[in-house]
Amino acid sequence: MFYKKIKNSDGFSLTELLVALVIIGVLVLLALPRLLPLVTKAKSTEAKLNLKQIHMLEKSYKFEFDKYSDQLTEIGFEQETLITEGGQARYKIEILFADLKSFRALATSVVDFDDDGVFNVWEVTEAGVIKEITGD
Repeated sequence: MFYKKIKNSDGFSLTELLVALVIIGVLVLLALPRLLPLVTKAKSTEAKLNLKQIHMLEKSYKFEFDKYSDQLTEIGFEQETLITEGGQARYKIEILFADLKSFRALATSVVDFDDDGVFNVWEVTEAGVIKEITGD
């Protein structure tokens, strides 16, 4: 008796299920391009935080030695292993130059977030202003 109730109950046909899946797929494809800038922005937070730390370490180094350093290890910064080398870091940090009065450090993405061939680059100087040089 229970079997008859299940057998006679109406359900969704295969066609109805496929149409619903197609509609969901189209909606996802429409929303995806709007979400990519948010993903890039979230991932760029890593660069900003690392550059802020570089600025703080450089300031401390300057107070102690009366000059800025061009070596990451000298100021106490340890680069996390890059994602291209099996780690988790998406940005390579480097100090381009440093002298008695100024320094310039860059965070360059090793991953192209939106597959357009352009890699994200951020910069910090002795003024402490972190700015995006090349957007992804």
